[in-house]
Amino acid sequence: MGFKCGIVGLPNVGKSTLFNAVTQSAAAEAANYPFCTIEPNVGRVSVPDLRLNKLSEIYPSEKTIPTQIEFVDIAGLVKGASKGEGLGNKFLAHIREVDAIVHLVRCFKDKNVTHVEGEIDPIRDAEIIDLELILADLESVEKRIPNLEKKAKTNKELIPECELMKQVYEVLKAGKPARVLENETNKEQLKRLQLLSDKPVLYVCNVDEDEINAADNEFVTKMRAKAKEENAECVLISAKIEAEIANLDSEEEKKEFLASIGLEETGLSRLIKAGFHLLGLITFFTVGPKEARAWDIVKGTRAPQAAGAIHTDFEKGFIRAETVGFEEYMKYNGESGARDAGKLRLEGKEYTVVDGDVMHFRFNV
Repeated sequence: MGFKCGIVGLPNVGKSTLFNAVTQSAAAEAANYPFCTIEPNVGRVSVPDLRLNKLSEIYPSEKTIPTQIEFVDIAGLVKGASKGEGLGNKFLAHIREVDAIVHLVRCFKDKNVTHVEGEIDPIRDAEIIDLELILADLESVEKRIPNLEKKAKTNKELIPECELMKQVYEVLKAGKPARVLENETNKEQLKRLQLLSDKPVLYVCNVDEDEINAADNEFVTKMRAKAKEENAECVLISAKIEAEIANLDSEEEKKEFLASIGLEETGLSRLIKAGFHLLGLITFFTVGPKEARAWDIVKGTRAPQAAGAIHTDFEKGFIRAETVGFEEYMKYNGESGARDAGKLRLEGKEYTVVDGDVMHFRFNV
């Protein structure tokens, strides 16, 4: 299914540098002044998954196709965005279109790179953006409540939504994002309200190259505490290192470079893993002579809907899914070996797909 993450942050925190690196493109101009990215640049990147490579080695498919993630480099935001200041209106409109917010905060000092607020303070920077989203939501909710109350008088089914909207209003009024209200009971209902401050958030701390393997600096320590308090994700990257990696030609060169600086994986890999966890996504695989392919779906998806991620006809005519877990697929050297060992299962419409499942769908339309 893929998912879309909007890279946001104050001007000059490294958004465009990160975007250029992860998409291995020069589509976004990285410049030392605000608003160098006026229209959102969009780039799709492959999700690294060693399991897919191993599957394609066992079953020599013609193609290996990973799942993808879409990154949107959104224009920098300043105070007053909810009232249209700077590029506020554009910023808020683009935020509505993404599934999750990758909130990049500057956690490095560099006198050669200006900061729109004058000094480095990632907590303040994060709160500036949070506040603008909260204010935009507050204005929207204030307008919606009277109309919803009126409808709820004649339609009792709207009462729960009306009550939730009032709870949201109180939370927003207290200066907190709507997502603090989210739980397993109201998750879907809250999502239907389409509030900006209910978007899942991944805080990304941008540090200097020499700090990527060091103990957390004071800025990172504060951001980790904030993320923990909000039950949000937090990862550490160096946009400069990611840019260097992106300029290397081969995978071997990238591995050697990572080893030379004491890293096992790129910041992009960490970011994607955190993003998957944030959105509750898992991966299943299909393997055949033409292609070995990874597919991402929401955790808890049942077999017919997983089949629908490949093609709607697969879901409509779903009969069953021949399924084997990744570890067993590898242990028995493929589907045939897994079948002989009795590890290949026939799963029906009620089966909930597990991360790493290798599946072959039977359908009839």
